[in-house]
Amino acid sequence: MAEVRDRYITFENIDCYENAALVLDAMNELFDLVPGSKNELWVQFMEKIPENYREVWSKGEEKDTLYLVCANVFYIHDLFDEHDFPKGTEVLDQVELECC
Repeated sequence: MAEVRDRYITFENIDCYENAALVLDAMNELFDLVPGSKNELWVQFMEKIPENYREVWSKGEEKDTLYLVCANVFYIHDLFDEHDFPKGTEVLDQVELECC
């Protein structure tokens, strides 16, 4: 039987923080590949994300990584579209569908 994933009932079998981390991984990969893609908006955004975001979900009193990704999903989508980065769009679509 296939694993059932249903965010509307329990979020069971959905690791939303891992999904958010995959988006951040894709963003960092894009920033490395296209340094000019990291403008002032993304510099400020990444300052709110802990360097070890896979182990620590929030930075002090700041909102957690899942919140930050979900609150900026449209801007992140524009970033991936502008730089034709389908890998990023794919993981962003997943986190938006399952977790935001």
